[in-house]
Amino acid sequence: MRNIIVIGASAGGIAAINTVISGISPTINAAILIVTHLSRKSNAENIANILQRHTSLPCQVAVDNTVIVPGNIYLAPQDHHLMVSDGMIKTNQGAHENKYRPSIDVLFRSVAVNYGNSAIGVILTGMLEDGTSGMWAIKNCGGICIVQDPLDAEFPDMPRSVLNKITVDYNVEVSKIPAVLEEILNKPLPEYKPIPNELRIEANITQKMMSHINDLKSIADHSDFICPDCGGGLWAVKNDPMHRYRCHTGHVYNEKVLNEIQDEKIEESIWVSVRMLEEKLNLLKLMEKRNSEESSGNRSVYYQKREQDISIHIERLKKLLVTLHKDLNDPNLD
Repeated sequence: MRNIIVIGASAGGIAAINTVISGISPTINAAILIVTHLSRKSNAENIANILQRHTSLPCQVAVDNTVIVPGNIYLAPQDHHLMVSDGMIKTNQGAHENKYRPSIDVLFRSVAVNYGNSAIGVILTGMLEDGTSGMWAIKNCGGICIVQDPLDAEFPDMPRSVLNKITVDYNVEVSKIPAVLEEILNKPLPEYKPIPNELRIEANITQKMMSHINDLKSIADHSDFICPDCGGGLWAVKNDPMHRYRCHTGHVYNEKVLNEIQDEKIEESIWVSVRMLEEKLNLLKLMEKRNSEESSGNRSVYYQKREQDISIHIERLKKLLVTLHKDLNDPNLD
């Protein structure tokens, strides 16, 4: 097998993937691995069947520990990362990366490390930034990078993110990608590049779903932040254009996603505080009522003062939530 082609897509991705695979030669000397963002309730088999209608190449959901065969298309299963190792498919339910499982970055990084200058990465339509770090890994390992022209993409965020961070080899409309792939496969392989050790370590961590503290120290610096999912310390991955953070458990976030999750956690915490204060207010009112029935008025004045103070705190927190929402929706913060 001369090459391995990896395709990443998100919103609007099925139609774009169909366009690409429908134009690929049935005699292609490469395997094609695809990650499109799926919910846990999605059925990857149904998507593979949809793809099969647009190509004569065999389409299948990737199965762990099976041999990669040229001329085959492999789709990541729902709720599983897709990786490669020693010519084999690898899947697991490791920690989410940027809230995704399957993650485009995970697949691209794995293929970059295992196939180097034989890897060809393709990023299609999609929202947010999954795929940029993985495409950077492919570029650093000597592979070729292709993105769908953002002006041609239904959702341009993912292609645009790659273009903003990486000097790609091809930026073309989706309909032209099959011809680009054929052109690449008819040329000699790009110049060999040694695989960076930090990429090998990170790909290995993801595949094995575990990390030794010395592995993290070799690829990242300890940060002042904690993992919003498991509460462990976060490590800032070195020399990555997406400014990613990784915890010992395996959760990974780029800076933008971490910021968004922190905002969500702050809002959750404020709502919890509002609920607890409202419960306290209701309890004080109940105690005031019982006190007024059982004794004279001094204690009632105390309860009323406490109730007023708590009501003020509740209103302040609700105003804070309104302000927080306005700040988060400010287009100047993107």
